[in-house]
Order: sequence, then C-alpha cells, then structure tokens
Amino acid sequence: MHIDILTLFPEMFHGVMEQSMMKRAADKGAVSYQTVNFREYTENKHQKVDDYPYGGGAGLVLTPQPIFDAVETTKEKRDTQPRVILMCPQGEPYSQKKAEELSKEDHLIFLCGHYEGYDERVRQELVTDEISIGDYVLTGGELGAMVVIDSVVRLLPDVLGNERSAPEDSFSNGLLEHPHYTRPREFRGHEVPEVLLSGNHAKIEEWRHYESLKRTYFRRPDLLEDRELTDKEKAWLEQWK
Repeated sequence: MHIDILTLFPEMFHGVMEQSMMKRAADKGAVSYQTVNFREYTENKHQKVDDYPYGGGAGLVLTPQPIFDAVETTKEKRDTQPRVILMCPQGEPYSQKKAEELSKEDHLIFLCGHYEGYDERVRQELVTDEISIGDYVLTGGELGAMVVIDSVVRLLPDVLGNERSAPEDSFSNGLLEHPHYTRPREFRGHEVPEVLLSGNHAKIEEWRHYESLKRTYFRRPDLLEDRELTDKEKAWLEQWK
C-alpha cells in the first residue's frame, strides 16, 4: 500500500510515521508514505490557499485550485485510481469495518483541511470517501488522518506479527474484546481467573467469548442490536438481565 497525505503541516506526520507500528510496517515494505504540502501547488503569488466565502460568514475556505492540482499530480505519479479520503466532521462515522475495507486498497490519498472548510467542488469532483472520527471539531484533519492511517496499516499482512491479533480486536467481530491478564498471578489481592490457568483451551475460549459479550452488553449494548445471537449468547444475556 502507498499512502499520500495532502496537508499544510507535513511535519506533524513525521514523528507518527517514524515510530512504532507505522515505522515497522514501512521497514517491512508493507506500506510507504508521502506527505504533500498542497501550498506548493497554489498559483497565488502570495502562496495563499484560502479565501473568504461567497455570501459572507465567519472563517476562511480552502480554494479548489491547489488541492485539485496536488491530487491530480499525485495520481499521475503513481498511475493509479486511489481512494481519495476527505477528513471532515460531516463524513461517515469511522469504524473498524471501514478500516478493514480501506486496508484492501493499494493506494490511499488523505486530504487534511484547515480553516472553515473546503470549497464544495473539492467534495464533488475529487473525493471518494468522507470520514469523521467523531462528533466533534478539530483544528484540522491531520490528527484524524493519523487515526485512520494507524488503524488501516496495522491490518496489512504481517504488520502485527501475530495473525490472530487483528481478528480478536474490539469491534472486529462485532463485540468488545475480552479482559487480558499476565504475570503475576496475584497482584494486590486480585488474582487471575482460574480458567486461564487451566490449560483447557476450549474452556478458555468459552470464557473469553462470555466475557466479551458481557463487556459489550454492559458498555456498548448498541453493538448487539443487529447481532444474530446464538442460543448460548441468548442464555447469557438473560442471565445478566
């Protein structure tokens, strides 16, 4: 996968992309990154990329020309038809399902805006996806793009190093993840559940399923609204009710 990030603040991404899982994925060749400062594409002699909105109102709006030119040049360099993702509070609420969908692409372009918003023609002509990471407003799209990129890259083959890690994450199977324990066996009066020490893998899997469903029921019951429950899951839910 190749990821292009169009932003006015490319330096914000350097630390993120050069650490931890993001760096490991790049070192393995699973992904490559490129930041593009679309200010460099403006035809405005003062290097401006924003202007006052027609009709009046507060704030400034990103002009279409530099963004169009930056996206078109980026596409031409790789000769691809990438997903062009606009980070925007009006977009589709982000989910693990969307991360899994994007992880199957070969090329992603992220548009990170600032100021009051984008000229609407950017949405109409360039963008394939609009994504929101929550019902709140950030100063710009950079932090949101980092969240999405991290969640996508970790799903690429061989990035996590354990093929079971991603499928067992919260939301991957529609449930929150079960509790985890490690050494020591007893810590400040709290002990590891006995079943995890039993060596009985069938019982351990059942305990994890039980705890995963239980945690989802009490913390995120909305996730169960469209789930087709097994008879065992129905019995557990009745027990908690």
